[in-house]
Amino acid sequence: MPPTGKFQRFKAVPAIDLIILPLYTFCYIKAICIFVIQMIKRNLKHTFSLLNVDYVRLNSKWNYRNVISPYYRIYYIDDGEGEISDAASSLKLEPGYLYIIPSFTLCNLGCSDYLGQFFVQFFEDSIDGSSLFANNRAVLKTKATEMDINLFNRLLEINPGRGINRSDNPQVYEKDIYYKEYQELNNQQNTSTYLETQGILMMLTAKFLNPQLFKSPEHKLIPVKIAETLNYILVNLHLDLSVQLLASRANQNVDYFSRQFKQHTGTRPLNYINEKRVERAQYLMATSRMSYSEICTQTGFDNLSYFSKTFKKLTGMSPSEYRKQMYQVGFNH
Repeated sequence: MPPTGKFQRFKAVPAIDLIILPLYTFCYIKAICIFVIQMIKRNLKHTFSLLNVDYVRLNSKWNYRNVISPYYRIYYIDDGEGEISDAASSLKLEPGYLYIIPSFTLCNLGCSDYLGQFFVQFFEDSIDGSSLFANNRAVLKTKATEMDINLFNRLLEINPGRGINRSDNPQVYEKDIYYKEYQELNNQQNTSTYLETQGILMMLTAKFLNPQLFKSPEHKLIPVKIAETLNYILVNLHLDLSVQLLASRANQNVDYFSRQFKQHTGTRPLNYINEKRVERAQYLMATSRMSYSEICTQTGFDNLSYFSKTFKKLTGMSPSEYRKQMYQVGFNH
C-alpha cells in the first residue's frame, strides 16, 4: 500500500544517489573547510600582543608633541575633548568616536581641559615583518558603535590590572619592569582569554581598514627575489648587511638590484635597512632594559655614534630623548 498524507512527498532514492550525495556533501564540506583555513591563515598573518588597556580621565597635563611609539594606540572618547594630529591632519578628540595611531606614526596629543578616554595599546606581530599600516601611517577617526563600547568594556573585564598607574617620573619608570611584565602577563592568559583578546583587537583595528576610511595604495606584485630580500633583511638586522651582499643573494648586479629594490619599495636598500633597524631599536627600548650599546649591537649598527645619528635623522630625536618621551607619554597614553 503506497504511503499517504505528508509522507507522499518522499520518494525512494536510487542506490547510486546514496553514494553520490554523501560524496558531494563531503566535497562541499571539504571546500568550506579549506576556505575557512585559508581565511584563518590570511587573518592571522598579523596578530597582536596586548600592552595595556584602561579607562582614564585626563586633564591639561596630557599635552605631548612629536610622539612616536613602536606600538598601536586605539582610543574611544566618552567625555570632554582634546586634539590629536599628525603631519597631514588634525583631528578633534570628541565623545562617540574611535581613533587609531598606528605604530611608528609621529603625532601630537593634547587636552585643554578634561578628557574621558578608553585606551588600548598593543604591538603588532606578523610572520613576514610587514605592517597593516606600513603605507598609511596616519591618525584615523571613525564613528563608534555600541558594539565598540562593549568590546572595550569586555577587553577591560578579561584583562584586569593592565592599566598604567605608575609615577610619570622617567627615572622611576626605568626601574620598573612594566614593559617586561606585559609579555609575562600575555603568556599567563588562558587560551580562551588569549583568543578573545586577539578577536577584540582585530575587530577594533578592522574598523580602520574599511576601504572608505583606509586609503590603501594600489597593490603591486613584488618580484620573488625582492620579497625574499625584504624577509632576509628583517631576520638579519643584526648582521653586516651591504647592498653587495643582498645583490649577490639575488644573483643580480648591484645597480640593477638597487633599481629594482627602489622601484618596488619606494626607497633604496640602505635606507630601508636603516629604517627597519631604527624601528627595531624603538621596539627594544619599549620592551627591554637593554643599554644603548646592546641595542646598537642587536640592530646591526657599527657604533653608537652612527646609531645615534641615524636614529635622530629618522625620528627627529636622540635615543635618550626618545626613551624619555616614550616613558612619559606611556604613563599618560
